[in-house]
This record gives sequence, C-alpha cells and structure tokens, in this order.
Amino acid sequence: MAARLVFLAFLVVSTVLPLFSFDGYSLVSNTTSHLGAQASPHAWVMNVTFIALGVMTVLVTLTTRVRYHQVFGALFGTSLLLTGIFHHAPLMDGVPVDLFHDQMHSVFANATGFTFTLLAAGHGFMSHGRQRVAGFLLAAIAVIIPLCMWLAPDYMGLLQRTMFISAFWWLFFYMKPDVRR
Repeated sequence: MAARLVFLAFLVVSTVLPLFSFDGYSLVSNTTSHLGAQASPHAWVMNVTFIALGVMTVLVTLTTRVRYHQVFGALFGTSLLLTGIFHHAPLMDGVPVDLFHDQMHSVFANATGFTFTLLAAGHGFMSHGRQRVAGFLLAAIAVIIPLCMWLAPDYMGLLQRTMFISAFWWLFFYMKPDVRR
C-alpha cells in the first residue's frame, strides 16, 4: 500500500508541481530534478518525493530475500534519496549556485541510473518468462532513454518521466524475484 502511495505521489508531484514552479518550466523539456533545483519554487516538494521514492525502493528490495536485489536496490534507493538531499543548480538567472550540491546531485543522479540498470539487468538474468523479459526491457529503457535525452534535450522532461514511471511501476508493482534459486 505504501509503495502505491509513493508512486501516486510521484505521478501527481511530477505533473502538477510544474504549474507552480518557475516561469518557463516545461513538463516537456525540464526534468524532475529541475523541479527540485536550488531556489525553484516549492522545490522541497519534489525533493521530499525523491527521498520517499528512495526509501520505498530500499524497503521494497530488502523484502525480496534475494541478496542481489537487496544490494542493488539499496544502492539505487540510497542514490535516489541523495538526489533529494543534494539539489540541482538553479535554472533561474541571478540566483547564487551551491556548486557542491549541484555536483553531488549529478553524481547521485548518475549513480541512480547506473544502479537501476544493474538491478533490472540482474533481474533479467536471474528470472524466467515474463519477469526475465521485463528485467531486460527495463534495463534497455534505462540505457536508451538517457541517450535519447542527450540527443533530443527538448524532450528530456517527457523522456525522463517515461523512464521513471516505467521503472517505479516495474519495481513497486510487477517485479517478482525468483526465490527458488
């Protein structure tokens, strides 16, 4: 039940908060990290959402009883939680920048993507049937979408939301580690 609430909170915050963010924020071209950026209006809402997603990820993966999922789930969740603590540089002109926070946000955002890819790919290798397909599909999405974001930055916000929704839907509602091994 808690995972459903956190997932729903992410959906609402990532689609409604843009209406209350800085002038020029675009759901299509700006990421969720931009919603939580330094000095962005109501940034705390997105940052608390990142923290909640991270905590829920750790909790969900620790209950799997599969050591691989526990380790990479904890790394994924912790790095996501830390993106909520360390904030992206401001996107508004004339606002002082805390470079340390921005650099740490970047490190943990990259770690989030990397550890999720390892979690999903490992799930694919360890699973069978539809679970295997889903694991490999999510690992591919975790690699292809960031490449698309780099190639088509005007659509980075939509692409990132698609990746996050896919990842957390899989993690919270579909992933069933094979504990028979």
